[in-house]
Amino acid sequence: MSDGAISQDEIDALLSGVDLGGMGPAAQTSSGAKKIDTKPLADFSNDTTGAMQSGITTMIGQDCTVSNPEVEVLNRDGLLKLLPEMVVAVTADYTESMTGDHLFLMDPEFAKKLAGLVNKEEIAELDDMSLSVISEIVSQHSGTEITVLSKTGKFPGLACAPAEAVHVAKAMVRYPQGDFALFTFTITIDSQEYKLWEAVSNSVAFNIVNAINPPAAASAPVDTGMNAAMGQPMMDASMMQGGMNPAAMNMGGMNMANQMNMGGMAMNGMGMGMNMNPMNMGGMVGGMPNVQPLQYPSLQTGVNSMEQGNIGLIMDVFMEMTVELGRTKKQIKDILGMGEGTIIELDKLAGEPVDILVNHKPIAKGEVVVIDENFGVRVTEILSPVERVTGLK
Repeated sequence: MSDGAISQDEIDALLSGVDLGGMGPAAQTSSGAKKIDTKPLADFSNDTTGAMQSGITTMIGQDCTVSNPEVEVLNRDGLLKLLPEMVVAVTADYTESMTGDHLFLMDPEFAKKLAGLVNKEEIAELDDMSLSVISEIVSQHSGTEITVLSKTGKFPGLACAPAEAVHVAKAMVRYPQGDFALFTFTITIDSQEYKLWEAVSNSVAFNIVNAINPPAAASAPVDTGMNAAMGQPMMDASMMQGGMNPAAMNMGGMNMANQMNMGGMAMNGMGMGMNMNPMNMGGMVGGMPNVQPLQYPSLQTGVNSMEQGNIGLIMDVFMEMTVELGRTKKQIKDILGMGEGTIIELDKLAGEPVDILVNHKPIAKGEVVVIDENFGVRVTEILSPVERVTGLK
């Protein structure tokens, strides 16, 4: 009999929201999941490795190397064995054109290394600013992947949710359900190797495989239903593509129209239950189909118009804009000892540009001006994407 205690695996499952009634590898595998082919996934990821290396090198300000990833199919239990107890997890789920889980994981020490190099200071603890650095690195890589996938033409308007990094115990992470594809990158900085794991759900992996390596056209015989009813052999798909018109084929010296009315008997009268009205035969008139060339829409301007339409939906949304004069750090005893008349020295020099933030994210710098009786700020510089991450210490 059970003593009422639960194992560590069961505790991890409870924390991550897994149903304990089916705990174990079998419970993690969806019976309806498609088998993942890892070779096209490896080819796809190899196309993005160079861009990842270039992006990280630019952000940290020194050389690094990123190896082509190892690709394997795992479930939650298999991945947990690879991870340290605490991880930095970044979710960037696919939300448009293709939906599914998209997760990045790294050791907290690796995250501190990246954030410290970007901020040019030693990182003792992973705070919100450090996690925003990791989110920016993941966002750049996700953008590269979206660009590669968009070139296949399979996913118009493909997009990911904004990357969001958290520092938590590995059991608290929301992993993809069942079997999923795992990419393991080895990143070398200062002769030290670090691991970056990227996981995508089964459905996302299957869609990527189909986009990178489209399945061959089906060559199985096509049974139109009418062939079986008349006792005729089924037509191969190659016969259909070779220009043979099944509606105009003579069968045993009788054309289709004569066989439809055998000796004055309509086929409905033979109990075959088929309505041979030309209007119900895919547009066939006089035994010949009405064939027209397929018209494809232009793809050159579709993305731009879609982006303009999407941004137009949020043009009237309000966002909080803040001008920050400066910052400082004080011990608790100094803060408790403050009173009226206390002077607080900030980290900004007199005349130095102030920071302009939107939703607490730095976007620009400016100088303070006076407009009538109110303070204002004149924008003097727009920050680059890297500076938006490193602009605030």
